[in-house]
Amino acid sequence: MSLLPPVTADRFVPAPLFRRLAAAVYDVLPLAGVLVMAEALATGLGRLLLGAEGYGQHAGLAGNPWNTSFVFLVCFAYYGGFWVHGGQTLGLRTWKLRVQLPGGGRIGWWHALLRFLAGLAWLVPGLGLYKALHAPVWMAIALSLACLIATLASRLPDRAAGTEMVRLLRDGRGG
Repeated sequence: MSLLPPVTADRFVPAPLFRRLAAAVYDVLPLAGVLVMAEALATGLGRLLLGAEGYGQHAGLAGNPWNTSFVFLVCFAYYGGFWVHGGQTLGLRTWKLRVQLPGGGRIGWWHALLRFLAGLAWLVPGLGLYKALHAPVWMAIALSLACLIATLASRLPDRAAGTEMVRLLRDGRGG
């Protein structure tokens, strides 16, 4: 159940960059908790199936493509689930933002997937700089953060998925 009243067309405006960036940063905190729990589950399952000694010989989950896929799916389930069921992650709810179809409709799983994949674009340059060119970590992080801001400013995830992120207003005046 939403804490905010239903939103009509005259009660939302495009979300400003600062709010979108703040919501993205806020969402990292609960996602980190979800990922810690998911990795604990994967580690426990790996130890159960391989035994503690066998698990240790295989260096745990480090570099395992199945684990990378698992983490990817957990992240998509986190974001996609919130977007499809109510249009708000915890960060979006805190900053009074919502992901929706133009006109106010709820997005579907296909929109969520396109939005999620386009939203990952900011990671590619930093990872490429670090992995392929062996640049220092600080440089890769700086490039990734610059790309995150550019991705949010250009509204790339919304344009790719045909969605919009709006600021929810208590009245039709804005603010």
